[in-house]
Amino acid sequence: MARLFISAAHKSSGKTTLSIGLCAAWQQQGLLVQPFKKGPDYIDPLWLSAASQRNCYNLDFNTSSNHEILHGVQHYGQSADLSLIEANKGLYDGVSLDGSDSNAALAKLLQAPVILVIDTRGMTRGIVPILLGHLAFDREVNIAGVIFNRVGGSRHASKLRQAVEHFTEIPVLGAVQESADMQIEERHLGLMPSNERIDAEQQIETIRCLVADQVDLAKLVTIAQQAPSLPAPIQPNLFKSTPTNGVKVRIGVCQDAAFGFYYPGDLEALQQAGADLVKIDTLHDAQLPNIDGLFIGGGFPETQMQQLEANYSMRASIRAAIEAGLPTYAECGGLMYLARSLQWKNQQAEMVGIIPGDAVMYAKPQGRGYVQLEETEAMPWSKMAASSELVQAHEFHYSRLENLSVAGQYAYKLKRGQGIDGEHDGWIYKNLLASYTHLRHTSRYPWAQRFVEFVRKQANERKQAA
Repeated sequence: MARLFISAAHKSSGKTTLSIGLCAAWQQQGLLVQPFKKGPDYIDPLWLSAASQRNCYNLDFNTSSNHEILHGVQHYGQSADLSLIEANKGLYDGVSLDGSDSNAALAKLLQAPVILVIDTRGMTRGIVPILLGHLAFDREVNIAGVIFNRVGGSRHASKLRQAVEHFTEIPVLGAVQESADMQIEERHLGLMPSNERIDAEQQIETIRCLVADQVDLAKLVTIAQQAPSLPAPIQPNLFKSTPTNGVKVRIGVCQDAAFGFYYPGDLEALQQAGADLVKIDTLHDAQLPNIDGLFIGGGFPETQMQQLEANYSMRASIRAAIEAGLPTYAECGGLMYLARSLQWKNQQAEMVGIIPGDAVMYAKPQGRGYVQLEETEAMPWSKMAASSELVQAHEFHYSRLENLSVAGQYAYKLKRGQGIDGEHDGWIYKNLLASYTHLRHTSRYPWAQRFVEFVRKQANERKQAA
């Protein structure tokens, strides 16, 4: 299985933009490209999915075992001509001091050739010690090439190439010049999501043309094809359908410009557990359709707050449904939408109002990074098998839930992270669970399966009571 690992010396080197261009360029050539992204991230995968026309899947040491990561790449990559794995931050960066969760560790696990993207602004010969240091730091990492990024011009590119070719044996695979057309607008969580950009397709096309003209696509494919064979996978529970006794449930998923943060693997897990997913547009739909459960993911409700407020009928429909006992799961942006109001940039808008508090946006993150959770007795979903293992997940939010008028019940006690109040997360009201935490469906924590089982149980109880 052909594969490449796109990394860099440090974050903000342009590897995401390069990866978008590569996916789009190969896709335009007729190649099937399967993208992956290391770590917890929603926004970069949205762009990579749009560029490749295939869902991008996340690979995260924090939530998944090595075997699960390895099999995920094989499972999703087997139907593609090549897989592109994009790193986060720098090649040797990670949380653990020993590097066991670094990009380099992932590249070694996947036996993937590494292509380094180097931001070359302000350097010429100085690129050499950066490359030599990366080569020497871990000889087991296969650094197979380098792409110069943000190059000042042809003369600058020539000096860089001469230095690298004279002092190293690393192949130079491209020199991408500095260009405003290569930039994607950013906001407080990173790049603007492609689901909000009307011109996303045109921007991807522009990036594709620039990358295709300045990078050796054919040589990169050859390097990808030289990746060694991976061991035969053992089918993990993660990719197996859950027995449902033929009983399907309908789960609404809010997917629009306000809510777009969903892991494709989690949506697939919901389907494997027996859910038919029904897309809901909170900005334009008048009310909820006939559903058994509701999932409101993360996103940027603050950028759509006036339109969300204006759609009073949808807000009223969701509030009435939750009051009537509709099983609902909301993450981060979904929690903000269910609050009494949303405040941002000296503006305030009414939200659903099922949570008796206000979501208030701040200039700096109020919760960021990996979290560790312990479930409380109040957790409404089916109990996990006896285990002392904490729930590993992540959060990244600039808002806080303030002015709570009642003391609530919580599904989680925080061991690490901020959550709702620094000690708890997972607000519970009737059959609603709303948290700042973003979960990943894994064999360690199969949340999607548990939620579908909860939805099915509640649906059966309603039928019996009717």
